[in-house]
Amino acid sequence: MNIEKQSEFDKIKEKWMELAITDQAKDQIRNISFYLSELELRRRLKDTTDSRNMMENLGAPPLQNVSEIWEILVIAEKGGCLTPRQLEQVEKVLAAVKRLRDYLSRGKFYDNSLAYYDENLFTIQELREEIGRQIRGQQVDDHASNELMKLRNQITKCEEQMKQKAEQVMRSNKAYMADSFCTLRNGRICVPVKREYKSRIPGSVVDKSATGNTLFIEPSIAAKFYDELQLLKINEENEVYRILYTLTAMVAESAEMMNNNMGMIEKLDFIFSKGKLSMDMDGTEPAINTGRKIVLKDARHPLMDKRVNVPLQFEIGERARGIVITGPNTGGKTVAIKTVMLSCMMAQCGLHVPCREADVCMNSTYLCDIGDGQNIAENLSTFSAHIKNVLEVLSEVNKDSFVIMDELGSGTDPAEGMGIAIAILEELRKSGAIFLVTTHYPEVKEYAKKTEDLINARMTFDKETLNPTYQMVIGEAGESCAFYIADRLGMPGGMLKTAICAAYGEAAVASYRFRTEDAAIRKRNGQKISKVKEAKGNIGLREKFRRGDSVMVYPDKKIGIVCEPVNEKGVLRVQMPGKKIWINHKRVKLHVAADELYPEDYDFSIIFDTAENRKIRHDMERKYTEEVIRYEDSHSHFTNGLISATIDSGKFS
Repeated sequence: MNIEKQSEFDKIKEKWMELAITDQAKDQIRNISFYLSELELRRRLKDTTDSRNMMENLGAPPLQNVSEIWEILVIAEKGGCLTPRQLEQVEKVLAAVKRLRDYLSRGKFYDNSLAYYDENLFTIQELREEIGRQIRGQQVDDHASNELMKLRNQITKCEEQMKQKAEQVMRSNKAYMADSFCTLRNGRICVPVKREYKSRIPGSVVDKSATGNTLFIEPSIAAKFYDELQLLKINEENEVYRILYTLTAMVAESAEMMNNNMGMIEKLDFIFSKGKLSMDMDGTEPAINTGRKIVLKDARHPLMDKRVNVPLQFEIGERARGIVITGPNTGGKTVAIKTVMLSCMMAQCGLHVPCREADVCMNSTYLCDIGDGQNIAENLSTFSAHIKNVLEVLSEVNKDSFVIMDELGSGTDPAEGMGIAIAILEELRKSGAIFLVTTHYPEVKEYAKKTEDLINARMTFDKETLNPTYQMVIGEAGESCAFYIADRLGMPGGMLKTAICAAYGEAAVASYRFRTEDAAIRKRNGQKISKVKEAKGNIGLREKFRRGDSVMVYPDKKIGIVCEPVNEKGVLRVQMPGKKIWINHKRVKLHVAADELYPEDYDFSIIFDTAENRKIRHDMERKYTEEVIRYEDSHSHFTNGLISATIDSGKFS
């Protein structure tokens, strides 16, 4: 039994998770359960109220997702080396911690309890400043140390000297050059030399062009700077790693405070997400009691638009523990019981409820049976699914449970369903649980009226406009209003009288007044079935001429073979030598029947189809093919020979 799905609490969680920022807060929302400790629940509700008040006064808090930082801290604590990008992430989080701490500090002006969480946030100013000074743009900055600045200046100077020497060689040997500028190949400065002048330029060949006509030579005069450059780069790399390891060590030393910061950010994210949900739903903090009482004033279904949702007034606990709700279909019964349960579930998760005022009791379990639950895979009917859910509910219910059931006893014979509904109500009443059920059975209404701890309620309905008003009246039994709805929608009075008589007896008919006393159902012209019409005097023509029959065609008295039998217009198609013709059956006379000419199950495609098409059809029967069968009117190369052979064999006269 998936209580969250049946009650739609899973959808509340989805909206709630969208308001959280950190992955940890989202997971906490996804797996949240109801608080069973009154002290803890009251504290959680106060957090929700404080977070909403703070956001109303100071705006949204400066929170950010810190999931990646946990991995970075693990690397630092294990002695690894953090990359410049990872160090920048640490610096960004520390900056966010500083902004969050300042935000919370401003909340002290409003005497908000959440503001004192700022004492649990550590800005670690020295680490943040060191990272900010030494790391820029995901790189170790030139000014990170004097040594690094000196090395990088020397590298720049060495690279410039190499370039100057290469350009000097090019200017001195323009006639030997294939281009007018030097280039880098494999990290070395090279000049482009024509192949035939290779020996004229002292140096090492580093690369060549695709055609082989140009050689890229590192001049000897520039080569001596290459080794110096490589040594400088090694020293630079060592200095960069020294700086990164130093900063990583600082992160590792601050890991405990960083871990505390991350946990506090995730905790505050969860708390503020509750405040955001309260603001989105215009919720209010509910009062909590342990006396098995629920009072909701102007309660709204949290997933419905506030502009169209009709507020619900509800109370249970003092007069009765169970309420039997009746009323017309689409009258709001299911929405009403879901609204009550969702309000209680939200309150017990530490959330505000969408009500003007609420006093909610704590419940140990929430149980429900809503929807037909039909499961084709398990071969369960609507009724079977209901009973399976009901038995599961009854096995778990206790005096601290809250139960809702929709359409109690439905899905089977009305008399038997009514009996089962009363039996279920009796078990729920004995358990001492709070429960709400909806039904249409009048016997169940009478049972609730006479039984202790049960009370009727009805959803109001405007009989004139046929519109539900979605108001619950506790203490009164409702009616389905089926006859009023049917009357307003145009059902004739005679049919309505028959229905009332069958339901309540003939005496009850006099208590109803109908708008359509003598009206009858107006019949509309519907579609008609089109049948094949046989030509008069030609019944059985389809049997008279069959495919493959040899026929005499008049007035020419030529022999042909039937390739398509007679249609509804009395016309058949005949294969003549060199062509196919359409001809009226009156001009055709059976000469020799097909069963005398051919063996049983003879393949007529041999006669009427080409060898090419037969081959394609054969391929289609064996495998997939993209070939297309094309039909032609002329098959003289098959039929001419066949007709002549048939005549020669003596079958034709």
